[in-house]
Amino acid sequence: MLTVDQKNRCIQWAKDHKDDDFIQTIFTDESSFQLFRNTVCRWTKNPNNALKLVPKNRQKVHAWGAISMKGVLSCHTLRCNLSGPYYVHILKNYLLPADNFIEIVVYRTTMTPKHTSNIFQQFNDKDILQLLEWPSNSPDVNPVENLWSIVKCNIEKTKPSNIDELELFLAEKFKNIDIDT
Repeated sequence: MLTVDQKNRCIQWAKDHKDDDFIQTIFTDESSFQLFRNTVCRWTKNPNNALKLVPKNRQKVHAWGAISMKGVLSCHTLRCNLSGPYYVHILKNYLLPADNFIEIVVYRTTMTPKHTSNIFQQFNDKDILQLLEWPSNSPDVNPVENLWSIVKCNIEKTKPSNIDELELFLAEKFKNIDIDT
């Protein structure tokens, strides 16, 4: 749930950017993908008798993805939590090589620690990326959030049996998203 202050910041941000076309904006986001994701709903008359059969210690893969109005730019999977140094590694090796796809003018960012870390500030010291600040707790305005949902549903259909397959399917499903989705 958003606080009143967060809602007001989202509204103000939308008003400030209502005339932007975002054609030169790169949107990025991170998400987690679990092996054997459980999306099955079961109904019972007595909730105390409900069984939830889920493998213990489900493995997961984290993903970082980048898109623009012209399509998917990059997807990178990782099996560790995303830190400031690793975030800069991803930008250098997965976002900037995609530079030949689109002229980077604006890069959407949030104010999370990895986006504001000293190592990120040093990396972007020469204004490699023009940052577009984004209101916190506003995933509904980031188009990558919609793609994660599609990718998760598509992966679930393929039923990966191990973490390597999950990682492979994730990259494949993200890369093959239609621009008109």
